[in-house]
Amino acid sequence: MQGEPTSGHDSATWSPLDSDGWYAARSATTALRDALVRAGLEKDFPYLRADLNAFGYGLVELGRVSPDTAERLASLLRLALMSGLGADRDGLGATPTNTDEHKGRT
Repeated sequence: MQGEPTSGHDSATWSPLDSDGWYAARSATTALRDALVRAGLEKDFPYLRADLNAFGYGLVELGRVSPDTAERLASLLRLALMSGLGADRDGLGATPTNTDEHKGRT
């Protein structure tokens, strides 16, 4: 019949499991979850999950966190950068930035 899909696959039967984006997001979410567990932050990211947007691109949803959690995460990232973890990644190098200007704000 005219207008019916000819490939045997229509959008009504699409599943995220058919998408590379879903698997990439799930893999990245698992890696982040494992790192958060090692850092003792597993309970501080209750909204962490893999997701897809309307175009099928994989996303990692971090969700909302408390200011204390955000500060701890920022501190961990700074330590990682200072230890050379991100050195020469993508040819950009790792130049730690100074974020102390926000300490006096309430």
